[in-house]
Amino acid sequence: MFVLVISGSDVSKIPGVSIAGLNPEVIPYTAPADADLLLWGKPHVIDAIPVDPQGHPTPAIITHAACCEAGFPILIVRSGTYLPPVVPYIEMNVEPGQDPQTNQAVSKVELLVEKSKSLGQILGKSSKKIVIAESLPGGTTTAYLILKALGYNGMVSSASPVNPVKLKEQIWENSAQRIGIKPGGLSGDPMKAIRELGDPMQATVFGMVTGVLEETDIILAGGTQMLAVAALLRHAGYNKPLLVATTTYVIRDKFAHFLDLARQISVEIYSAPLDFSQSPYPGLSDYEKGYVKEGVGAGGAIWYAEQLGVTPDRVIRKTEQLYHAMIKKN
Repeated sequence: MFVLVISGSDVSKIPGVSIAGLNPEVIPYTAPADADLLLWGKPHVIDAIPVDPQGHPTPAIITHAACCEAGFPILIVRSGTYLPPVVPYIEMNVEPGQDPQTNQAVSKVELLVEKSKSLGQILGKSSKKIVIAESLPGGTTTAYLILKALGYNGMVSSASPVNPVKLKEQIWENSAQRIGIKPGGLSGDPMKAIRELGDPMQATVFGMVTGVLEETDIILAGGTQMLAVAALLRHAGYNKPLLVATTTYVIRDKFAHFLDLARQISVEIYSAPLDFSQSPYPGLSDYEKGYVKEGVGAGGAIWYAEQLGVTPDRVIRKTEQLYHAMIKKN
C-alpha cells in the first residue's frame, strides 16, 4: 500500500519559505493537485500541473509513473489541506497548521494522533508493506523546527537549489522565543513538539506508524521531512527499524545534512537512483541541478517499484512519457 498524506501549514505562506507554487495564491492547490495527479494522472482541483516558479513539474509525476509501471495500490489521506482533492480520500478532519512564530502549530494533536493510529491499525491488517509519503508546502521548515527542538544538529533540505537557511533559522529563533526553549528543549516530548512547532502531516504519519502491526514493514517516503517524523518516533520510544526512502537529489544536497541527521536518528536510508541528465525536457533535466529534489514519495515509490520487479530506468522512461503528454496537452 502506498499512502499519500496531504497537508497544509501557514508556514508555507511566509514569503521565501516555499516554492511549491507559482505564487502564494497557488500554494493551497499544490497538495490536493498532487493527490489528483498521483491517483488519476492529472490535476482536477486546478487545471494545471503543479510546478515551481521556474516551471519544474511536481515529483508526483515520478510517483505516478512508478505506480503505472508497478501497479501498487494508493490511498490518499487528507490531513489539514486548505482545499480537498477531487480524487477519493480519507478525511482526518483537522485544520491546516498555524505559524509557530505566533501560535501553537497543531491544535488537538492528541486526537489527531489517536485517529491516525486507528488508521494505521486498519491498514496494517491489510498490507505487509506500507509506504507513507507526504505533500506539504513549507514542510522542510517545520521539519527543521522539530529536529532543532528535539536536539538534532543539521540543516534540512529544500525544493530550491538555494536553501533559504537564514530564513529557517530566523523562524526557529522566533518560534523558540515564543515557547521559551533552546535547541533540544523539547527532547523526549514529541507531542509538545508537534503541538508547538510541527504540522498535521507529522502528527498523522507519527500516529499511523505507531498503530501499524509489528509484522508490517513501514517505509517513510520523503526527505528531511520524514527524518523529522522518524525523530519524533524515536523520542516517543519507538525502537523498531525505520527505513527512510528518498532520492539521490536529497542525498547530494550540499545545503542539507541528510546523512548525518539520519545517523543521529538511527534510521536506514534508501536513495532512489534517479537520473534525468539525458532527458530532452528541461523541466526534468533540471532536477539534476538541484530543483525540486523530492516530494510526493518519489524515492519511496521507486523503492516500492523495485520490490515489485520494476527498475528505476523504467520509471524514468515512463516519467518522460507522462511529462511529454502533459506539456503537449497544455
